[in-house]
Amino acid sequence: MNIEQLEYIVEVAKTSSISIAAEKLHISQSGISQSITSLEEELGIKIFNRSRMGTYPTDEGKVIIKKAYEILSNLRELRQEAHMHKSLITGELKISVIPNMMMLLFNTLLAFRSDHPDIHIEINEKGTSDILEDLRLQHAEIGLITIPEDLLKTYESFYFEKLLEAKMKVYVGKNTPLAFNGTITTEELAKYPLVLYKSENVKQFVKELSDKYGPFKILFTTDSNDVIKRATIEGLGIGIGTSNIVHYDPYIINGDIITVDIADFEQKHRTYFGWIRSKDKPLSPAAKKFLNLLKLEIQKGNG
Repeated sequence: MNIEQLEYIVEVAKTSSISIAAEKLHISQSGISQSITSLEEELGIKIFNRSRMGTYPTDEGKVIIKKAYEILSNLRELRQEAHMHKSLITGELKISVIPNMMMLLFNTLLAFRSDHPDIHIEINEKGTSDILEDLRLQHAEIGLITIPEDLLKTYESFYFEKLLEAKMKVYVGKNTPLAFNGTITTEELAKYPLVLYKSENVKQFVKELSDKYGPFKILFTTDSNDVIKRATIEGLGIGIGTSNIVHYDPYIINGDIITVDIADFEQKHRTYFGWIRSKDKPLSPAAKKFLNLLKLEIQKGNG
């Protein structure tokens, strides 16, 4: 059974004629007749009595046609509602996102722009503290951040929804000896210089390591992901970051950078990537649409 078959039986019932219904629906008489016969066989009842005087519903057919009409009416209302909702999504949408996550947003942005070309959307890469400040000042409607679970309780004025668990991983260049190992121990990690991104997540993770195993060699800390990636690829140092970039970072996808798990260390607190907003500002229809598209993209990336 399909929507077209329901449309056919409703139209034939209105006109009492397969030929007139076929003309109105721009389909051949044989096509509409075969489709109705197929529906009758599927349902196990005769919907119409056919004669030279016309095509009229049987008693059982009248019940089916009434239900078909109700279904088609509800479908029209659903389409109208969707159209109205789509037309209401106007204005602008400002998003602040932590660095290195634009590749995750790329397909979402393409889909959103295709559906809503008249909306002005602006996405800015910033650190977590700057993103929170943007939300407080309403310079952005939503933020996309990675945050340890224990810090969530300190953000009482914000609403946060988890999208991905972000486990800390080690990142090494493909030509380094560590690239051929699936894991690394903390003892081995302590032998190599670290090139670190300036973020609370990385800072807290390295502190947990240091508190348990002693100080690590930090070559430099920077807010430039490009510098960290270059240093990692060239073997200058080892990077530390979250697992949520694995499916989207082009250097990881093409194999220039390899991810390695730390074998003998369990993070004290779980870390999550997700979206965040001020509790004082409800989501606009545009923001809801963008987040729905983002969730679909994440499901595809992790499917």
